[in-house]
Amino acid sequence: MVNRTGANTGKHPIRTAAQVVGAVFLLVGILGFIPGITSNYDTMQFAGHESEAKLLGLFQVSILHNLVHLAFGVAGLALARTVASARTYLVGGGAIYLVLWLYGLVIDHESGANFVPLNGADNWLHLFLGLGMIGLGLALSRRPANRR
Repeated sequence: MVNRTGANTGKHPIRTAAQVVGAVFLLVGILGFIPGITSNYDTMQFAGHESEAKLLGLFQVSILHNLVHLAFGVAGLALARTVASARTYLVGGGAIYLVLWLYGLVIDHESGANFVPLNGADNWLHLFLGLGMIGLGLALSRRPANRR
């Protein structure tokens, strides 16, 4: 379906992928605020490496980290409205996660530069998220060859 602005808003796999990724980010952001699912919840800081809270006992989180997940989720749901914006969300968001992966590799995790905060498990997750989101964005936006 094409609306009056010419944007493709019909059912499309890339829109579904952006919705699913956005919903997962929302869920992760919410879970980061739930004691029990987030271990050491009482040590959670607004930002910085001093936060010892860990989502699922593995991924270091802070209030800022959880808020970023929530914002990324809302962005995914909002940008899933059109094929073009869904592709932008997946490819652009994937690129952001690859930059975050590189950032996590080069900073000292015990320094003030680790304001998100990040740990080794976060770094690996960011690598796979970045590659996966870019892969989805590119693969699902490919146009099939014209058939005669």
